[in-house]
Amino acid sequence: MTYLVALAFIAILASLGAALFFMMKDGTDGKQKTSNMARALAFRVGFSVLLFVCILIAWKMGYIQPTGIPVGK
Repeated sequence: MTYLVALAFIAILASLGAALFFMMKDGTDGKQKTSNMARALAFRVGFSVLLFVCILIAWKMGYIQPTGIPVGK
C-alpha cells in the first residue's frame, strides 16, 4: 500500500511538472500549448481522485487504520 501511495504522489507531481513545462514552453500555436497543459492537469486530477479512492478502499478493507488524535475530553 505504501508503494501505491508513493507512486500516486510521484504521478501527481510529474503531471504538475508536465503542466508547468507546457505552460512555460513557447509555442507558435497557443491552442496546442493550452490543450497539452489542460490534459496534464486533467491527469493530475484523475491521479488525485484515484489516490483518494484507493485510500478509502484500503481503510474499508482494514489495510490501514486511522491513528489521529482521539476526540473527547
